[in-house]
Amino acid sequence: MLTDSHCHLDRLDLSKSDKSVEVALDQAQARGVSRFLCVCISDENRKAVLDIAAKRDNVFASVGIHPCDVGEQVVSDATLTEWSSAPKVVALGESGLDYFHSTDFVAQQKQSFANHLIAGKAQKLPVIVHTRNAKEDTLALIEEHGCREASGVMHCFTEDWDMAKRAMDLNFYISISGIVTFKNAESLRDVVRKTPLNYLLVETDSPYLAPIPYRGKPNMPAYVREVAEYVADLKGVSYDALAEVTTANFLRLFNRAQ
Repeated sequence: MLTDSHCHLDRLDLSKSDKSVEVALDQAQARGVSRFLCVCISDENRKAVLDIAAKRDNVFASVGIHPCDVGEQVVSDATLTEWSSAPKVVALGESGLDYFHSTDFVAQQKQSFANHLIAGKAQKLPVIVHTRNAKEDTLALIEEHGCREASGVMHCFTEDWDMAKRAMDLNFYISISGIVTFKNAESLRDVVRKTPLNYLLVETDSPYLAPIPYRGKPNMPAYVREVAEYVADLKGVSYDALAEVTTANFLRLFNRAQ
């Protein structure tokens, strides 16, 4: 069975039905997707994420602040530790650094990311990392504050092989989204070919970044199947083998989901 290691179920545009998230998850399960990690990006959506996870045994949650949601006030490691005690929480984040969208709060982004890593180390919880245009700072903060035992994942990876290798040297996993299917993503496909199977995860990042043939439409958890099939082909393994190993990787990293 397959796992969607990163999705934003609270942001699915499914307003036609008050049970639409349930329908979306049922559709994914019908395609062999057995587990889902619903990811928090702010204090504002934390309750919605936890509520969704509470309703189904196979949905898990993270808690944290996305770098683009960081402002003047930075979440403390103590607050993150408190949040992480909620039922179904298996990770912190997504956190990280994003210098692509804004450099207004770089110092605050760094402190927020460090606090996620500090709390993760203390709680033995993996950290979900978002990074854009911030390669060296991201790796430096992981080296300074991260924890090899709990480690984390470079989510929706789009960086180069050097960053992937250095992240894996820190015991961080590499998660691949539908971007890998895009025509202009050959450098990412090269990273996938080089990355050992035991460090790979697959995700949708839904409702964003739908894979081909759904590009331009809202992404759905069911579409992680297309990502997995594409990655399996790049790795020269069967879909079933890819699903099995990425799910095993998910359960090893997010061990509270076992």
